[in-house]
Amino acid sequence: MSPAPRTTRQRTAVADLLSRVDGFRSAQELHELLRREGASVGLTTVYRHVQALADAGEVDVLRHEDGEAVYRRCASPAHHHHLVCRACGRSVEIEGPAVERWTSQVAAEHGFTDVQHTLEVFGTCADCA
Repeated sequence: MSPAPRTTRQRTAVADLLSRVDGFRSAQELHELLRREGASVGLTTVYRHVQALADAGEVDVLRHEDGEAVYRRCASPAHHHHLVCRACGRSVEIEGPAVERWTSQVAAEHGFTDVQHTLEVFGTCADCA
């Protein structure tokens, strides 16, 4: 594992932008928004910083069906899941106690410990339906 990038003007700009935008955004979208705001930051740098923020647990990462990673600073630092609109990308943080119980039960049945998981539910929001 490589060391976390030091806090720089670019990392601060990426983190600040993630705090201001709604929904999940790709590194390319974040890069374009930063450029529109006049920030001098390369796409590779944006990728590096969003990954570092994700590794630090400061942002959530979601993978679309095509494999593209998108990032979002979430309101809740606690474990949660997302309900995501396929059309507009709107996302809602949700809790899933039944999922948590099921995950723990299945892991125990198979002798697994220290289990982590993610669950993303995709659908169409009421505005896009």
